[in-house]
Amino acid sequence: MARGRRLAAGALALAGLAAAALLSALLWYRQASLPVHEGTLRVPGLVEPVQVRRDEAGVPHIHAAHEHDALFALGFAHAQDRLWQMDFNRRIAQGRLAELVGPAGLEVDRFIRTMGVPQIARQMTQDLDAETRGRAQAYVAGVNAQLTARSGPLPPEFWLTRAPAPAPWTIEDSLGWAVVMALDLGQTWRDELARLLLAARFSKAEIDDLRPEPNGGAPPLDADYVDTYRLLGLFAPRTALLEQATRLAALPSLGGLGVGAGLGSNNWVVAGARSTSGAPLLANDPHLGLTTPGVFYFASLQVSGAAGFRVFGATVPGLPFVLLGRNEHVAWGFANTEADAEDLYIERLHPTDPTQVQTPAGFAPFALREEVIRVKGQGEVRFTVRATRHGPVVSDVLPALQPAAAGASPQKAASALRERPRLAGSHVLSLRIAAALPGDTSLRAFAAMNRARNAAELQAALRDLTLLRQNVVFAERPVQPGAPATIGLQVVGRVPLRAADNELRGVVPSPGWEPRYDWRGVVPFDELPRVIDPPAGFIATANHKVATHPYPLHLGSTYAPPYRVERIQALLAAQPQHDLKSLQAIQLDQTSLAARALLPLLTTAQPASEAAKLALGRLAQWDGSLRADAPEGLLLHAWLRELRQRIFEDDLGEPLPVRSEMTVSLLRVLQGQARARDWCDDRGTQRRETCAEQLTESLEAAVRDLAQSTGRDVLGLRWGEQHPAVLEHRPLSQVPVLRRWFEHRLPVGGDANTVNVAAVGRAPDAPFAAMHGPVMRLVADLSGPGGAWISLTPQDGHPLADDDTDLAVDWQRGRYRPIDFDARPRHVLHLQPQK
Repeated sequence: MARGRRLAAGALALAGLAAAALLSALLWYRQASLPVHEGTLRVPGLVEPVQVRRDEAGVPHIHAAHEHDALFALGFAHAQDRLWQMDFNRRIAQGRLAELVGPAGLEVDRFIRTMGVPQIARQMTQDLDAETRGRAQAYVAGVNAQLTARSGPLPPEFWLTRAPAPAPWTIEDSLGWAVVMALDLGQTWRDELARLLLAARFSKAEIDDLRPEPNGGAPPLDADYVDTYRLLGLFAPRTALLEQATRLAALPSLGGLGVGAGLGSNNWVVAGARSTSGAPLLANDPHLGLTTPGVFYFASLQVSGAAGFRVFGATVPGLPFVLLGRNEHVAWGFANTEADAEDLYIERLHPTDPTQVQTPAGFAPFALREEVIRVKGQGEVRFTVRATRHGPVVSDVLPALQPAAAGASPQKAASALRERPRLAGSHVLSLRIAAALPGDTSLRAFAAMNRARNAAELQAALRDLTLLRQNVVFAERPVQPGAPATIGLQVVGRVPLRAADNELRGVVPSPGWEPRYDWRGVVPFDELPRVIDPPAGFIATANHKVATHPYPLHLGSTYAPPYRVERIQALLAAQPQHDLKSLQAIQLDQTSLAARALLPLLTTAQPASEAAKLALGRLAQWDGSLRADAPEGLLLHAWLRELRQRIFEDDLGEPLPVRSEMTVSLLRVLQGQARARDWCDDRGTQRRETCAEQLTESLEAAVRDLAQSTGRDVLGLRWGEQHPAVLEHRPLSQVPVLRRWFEHRLPVGGDANTVNVAAVGRAPDAPFAAMHGPVMRLVADLSGPGGAWISLTPQDGHPLADDDTDLAVDWQRGRYRPIDFDARPRHVLHLQPQK
């Protein structure tokens, strides 16, 4: 007995020692793996000493004597605080995600390799002018100096995923990530796929009902493309092309910036005459995928001397320069212009030799390129990329339909295509993107924007901003109090010029052998839409159509519904003068004009149950504000979800790639304007359902389901509890045992149609969770160097870092932090040139 007690006591002691040792090891690891933000470091590549003064929110204020050293220090700071994010994003841009995460990364890798993103980045690097190359190299040197200087263990994501230590950074790595961002922000090809898939089962009139023009105007096309596709034999019997399109439509977001409703931004600018300070005001809040760490990283670059400048704003780890923000003279903000800079082409194969594709001059062979992807735990995947005169064949992204034998050379791949023509089908899809056009000058544009001293210099810089299609609003500081100061809007980016006889205009996939569908260059900068100093005293954009009649050129057709921009414009017009506080209030506004448009139609329902009557009564008195702490947002979205299913699911039959919540489509059905078929009738039942019946029955079902799933009555429901902003960690949110440690959830209000966007997702286990939102908010007052900002996630992306200032909670609660170039430092890091 005594011996047993001694053994038990010994075992407990050993267990205690083991636990203490483990705790000590964890504490050591935490401290050793955190970046060094204080002290002095000697690093190679600096010209003169630099100070990196981090304020209490973790924003580095970089003080340097030369721009080279400031950019060097920015790269150093990015690598300190966002090393995992940078290395993971680089893997995506290189098409090497599967090396890290296994087969789960293969689809994205295949798409990236097929699109030739590494080759595009290499060409962009070669196209850099000497001055811009020098700036980019200074940034790259700073990243690599940090990789050399760090002596402790890597952040936990590296050892959890067994990722190797990061290789040296290159300019191509920076530009590769820029290309991925451009691809994620320009997704009009997904809308083309949606129309192609719909055309297999619906008439053009029915598709126009399902995908109406968001402003209530005429359909985007007069041409009956459905009839054209059927004459080409694309659909019957179900062809390889349809299988390819279906699989391609399900491709996830490449860089985590998101896919679907709510992806975009708000920005607006107010003239000095309508400002309490007498100087212009500017606001910007980009809506992207909610991730941790976030897309942006705030920083301030302060270069002394006669050629010096001070700039503050949002940077992207991996890229030099402030992308969104302000300096002492000008401010600027971006919002997606929804311009169509990608076109899908239906390429016709030779009837007996599928290694050839039809062109206007006859049949020609595909250009072939072999790619090899290493897959963690599964060896190598080899495939051959085919390309036409338009671009790569994106059908080859799909492994199940890949005609080339694994490991085959281009010559053997061609032979395999001849032997297996049925698998290849009679047509394939190629994709042309403006991002692949040579001569991109976007880095030069950002360098000039950071240093611009007035609106004219900023506008001149915008000429070089070619990679992204954006609505850029800008404002300048008056030369003296009360003096005129310019505000403006400029659409930027390379937008294809389409021929006058191109009746499809890139709205749907076009026959690749017809020359009238080829691009005719790009729209000249001076012909892109712009607005300067309008009489209204303000300009606002929210991914809506900014180029209105009689603008002569076709820029796009996938614009956001006007609800957000109309709400912003109404709030700006509602008071004669604004200040930073009123701009913040507009950014945080959660009133949905879409809800206000729907409510008079929804509340004609005639429920029988007391719970449904109570819900209807609550909505009938509602002002459309989707507050997180109130039930109306949940009642509305549960009802709309059920109503959409009852009206459209029997017709669609399967999920289709739609980029919206079909709000405008549903509104038109309920208003009786969508008449191509009886959408409210359920084709799977014997009786003929009416819209009125569907309204009532869907309300009853939604209220019943909410009661069962939450255990609460109508008045006990809260929108925010079922509608969290899910801050996904890439890739550890996909590992159930690690998700709770790396992913964050914050209850929020709003939806895709409120100014404060929190777009509702479609995850089966969380049907109301927010999928997109404002990943940062910024407002600027040009009367001086001031303004305010807030970011979705902490500056330091290390999961074990101390966050004395919880930026995520500030973001959730709408608390801003001041823009202060002279903020009191909490930590100071001195970087000294290595002697």
